[in-house]
Amino acid sequence: MRKKIVVGVVALVVLFYIFTLVKRDKEPKVAIIRINDTIMDYLETVQSIAMVEKDQSIKALVVMVNSPGGAVGASQEIYRSIERLREKKPVVISMGNVAASGGYYISVPANVIYANPGTITGSIGVIIQQIDLSDVLNKIGVKVNTVKSGENKDILYPNKSLTPQQREILQETVMDVYDQFLDAIVKYRKIDKEKLKKYADGRVFSGKQAKELGFVDKLGNLQDAVREAKNLAKLPEDALVIEIAPSKDFLQELLKSKFGIDSYSVKSGIYYLMRF
Repeated sequence: MRKKIVVGVVALVVLFYIFTLVKRDKEPKVAIIRINDTIMDYLETVQSIAMVEKDQSIKALVVMVNSPGGAVGASQEIYRSIERLREKKPVVISMGNVAASGGYYISVPANVIYANPGTITGSIGVIIQQIDLSDVLNKIGVKVNTVKSGENKDILYPNKSLTPQQREILQETVMDVYDQFLDAIVKYRKIDKEKLKKYADGRVFSGKQAKELGFVDKLGNLQDAVREAKNLAKLPEDALVIEIAPSKDFLQELLKSKFGIDSYSVKSGIYYLMRF
């Protein structure tokens, strides 16, 4: 008899737990997504934003940005995903320690941008770097033979110096992508493009300065951003808040925790990136 009672109690607890989960799953809520470190791999972030878009119980999104920027293509992928989401649901950005260059770029399409007064943001610009090791290689007697399909196929290779023509080619590319950055900003920020160019020379701003210049909307922390998201979505103050965190495999976690090695590092390419 006692065994049946115990089994019955356990069954009731399990049923109550399942009922609570189902109810919680359908409850209107605000989601939080974190974007940290250098922006290189965008797939998990884009997938998380797509999930928010499809989940009818999620009424608004807060994106926590703590990044100095990264690859142009990856930044544009995230920008476009946020742009699509804001057509259906409010998006609020909460800037952390730094949200500069590509970190600022991905923040621009949000409905509201929050920054802390001391957040480092701005650094609007584009950078391509080529390391010239030709003198070092010559001194140690290393010669690199290259077979290529065109004169500029190895334009960023470190075994040679850039020619004036190659420098001009890279400068034209940088300015084209830079102009894309400016267009992405003026699409959502009430800033004249010519006025924007005055400040878009790579300089950084504090959150307070960015607010005065119109690059962010409000000063505040994560809690303020969540409260804003609830208001925009017309949710009560005690509405549920969840965090959507991408899962990492065991090897990724081991490398990062034991050796400080992350899966993605900055490689040759074109970047919206604040350099330290």
